[in-house]
Amino acid sequence: MLLKVGELARRTGLTVRTLHHYDEIGLLAPSGRSEAGYRLYSQADVQRLHGIQTMRQMGLALSDIGELLAGEGMAPERIIGQQIRALDQQITQATELRGRLAMLRDGLMAGAEPDMGNWLEALALMTTYGKYFSSAELKQIFTNWSLIEADWLVVKDLVRSAMDRQLPPDNPEVQALAYRWMALMLHWMGGDIDLLDRWGHMFRTEPSTQGRNHAPPGDMIEFVETAIKLRMALLEKYVTRDDLRGLGHVPHAQWAELEAQVQQLLAQGIPTQHPDAIAAAWRWDQLFGQLTCGSPALREKLIAASEQEPLLQAGSPLSAPVRAYLKAALLLPAAAASPATHAAEKSPKKVFQKA
Repeated sequence: MLLKVGELARRTGLTVRTLHHYDEIGLLAPSGRSEAGYRLYSQADVQRLHGIQTMRQMGLALSDIGELLAGEGMAPERIIGQQIRALDQQITQATELRGRLAMLRDGLMAGAEPDMGNWLEALALMTTYGKYFSSAELKQIFTNWSLIEADWLVVKDLVRSAMDRQLPPDNPEVQALAYRWMALMLHWMGGDIDLLDRWGHMFRTEPSTQGRNHAPPGDMIEFVETAIKLRMALLEKYVTRDDLRGLGHVPHAQWAELEAQVQQLLAQGIPTQHPDAIAAAWRWDQLFGQLTCGSPALREKLIAASEQEPLLQAGSPLSAPVRAYLKAALLLPAAAASPATHAAEKSPKKVFQKA
């Protein structure tokens, strides 16, 4: 497969003029020419261009880049290794720039030999990500991905199913998915709201980032953000952005386990004063403590928001009957002896009564 200069420029975000200049100075000569005289670029040329652009972004002069790329074959690991060595020796901002190369090298070495499409995609994404994030931020984002990957793939499939069924944004099922989506994204970004905002802004404004590497396509982003905006408009009546920064993460599996446990108690007609019901109520209290990082004030705000806003209740990870059962059990005198309630330095009975 050979690319004309215009197509190569379009797919990498570079200009035709830049590619012509690289040819004129002998830095990137196309492998061939068409019968009409147009420059034609091969996979090897694209691979070389990748090395040129990563080092250009690090501040190296074109003449220095030419020397670094001269000589041996252009294996991906060799390109990145050369760039790292050059950074260590020549660039004062080595920490920032070396981090970008290390991430790219790890991605290449973990998979098969990349084809031209892989190189083109890497060039485009490198340019795009660099507009919004430092290498340290990207390292955090990529490292933390493993924390949510399994749950994220499930949620994405469930959202697509809701879209296919044309469910409205205020549908309880959609709202529950919006809650899970928000919780996963916030956990992914380590509770950094500003980082999450920038990530979302990039995906909304850069179509090239959508639908790649498990990223949601544009229509899914629009669908979920509509549902999330409904939730946030209500939630922000009760909590601040600083409150959201203080949220912990409770994996959906833990909520689902508690839901199933209490549904079984309800089906068996187990009264709320039964030890199993009290134990489930304590578990609920512990999960709330995990979600609010032990903050009684934040706990009260979230409970008040849920109690006052039906739409927020619709998106709760626990169903209404289960919440009512747990609340009744937690208000019993026996529940006040829970170690978890003392850890919060406020009895759940007072907290839930205020809600």
